[in-house]
Amino acid sequence: MTDETPAVVEDVPTGPAHLRPQHRSFFRELPFLVIIAFVLALLIKHFLVQAFYIPSGSMQQTLQVGDRVLVNKVPYYYRGPARGEIVVFNGLNNFDEGVTIPAPTNPVAKVLNTISSTIGLGAPNEKDYIKRVIGVPGDHVMCCDTAGRVVVTPAGGSPVSLDEPYIFENDTTELRYFCAAGTGKRTCPPGAPGVLVPAGRLWVMGDHRGNSADSRYHLSDANHGTVPENKVVGKAFVIVYPFNRVGVLHVPSTFKHLALPAAPYTLGLVGAVPLTLLRRRRKLR
Repeated sequence: MTDETPAVVEDVPTGPAHLRPQHRSFFRELPFLVIIAFVLALLIKHFLVQAFYIPSGSMQQTLQVGDRVLVNKVPYYYRGPARGEIVVFNGLNNFDEGVTIPAPTNPVAKVLNTISSTIGLGAPNEKDYIKRVIGVPGDHVMCCDTAGRVVVTPAGGSPVSLDEPYIFENDTTELRYFCAAGTGKRTCPPGAPGVLVPAGRLWVMGDHRGNSADSRYHLSDANHGTVPENKVVGKAFVIVYPFNRVGVLHVPSTFKHLALPAAPYTLGLVGAVPLTLLRRRRKLR
């Protein structure tokens, strides 16, 4: 009788080395995943969408203090801002005022603030503004008609009085409304001359007309309060926080009266198609 020692069976890897299962620790891969996520966040912020915090009441009641909005940068890669859109722009060297955000003093808070600002989730820069576009290049913008409404006359078009139900605490006194640029008048009679928006610039106003340091407050500037299009960061299109205020930011219907009519362009396209086909047939002959 002999004692037999059980054989020890070992799993021996077979097959090419590159096909063998790899057992890596999640914690070893975590830093790599974090770096990828951070780089993707930077790319998204820089080229596509960026989050902004609303620090003041200049856009009430459309936007409240503490709201966070997403700003879409893509549309302005192929077109300029349109009337009625809410835009974020950098006011450096154009607007002097700004909302100063106190810097954190705690070292940990400083690091977290730097990271969140880098990916677009932190407090805004004190030179970032959010306003509604009222006039685009070539527009003549003035205050006001007999009903106290802003009047916009597009280049080659007819004057349109804006019905703006979204306005909060409208103010037609002192310097909050504009007459002839640079006149220094404190009240504006109906039909005042207003401002011609130069090429490459915009006339912007806050929805809280009694509490917005917008284009009206900068009439004495060289560009009469207008801001350059190339300083626009993007178009605010949705409120994402707080959750009870989540919603899409639409262009008010009053600005549709200022849009170029689609019919002439549609008819032009329809007419261009047969002409193009006729030319191609002649060339083939």
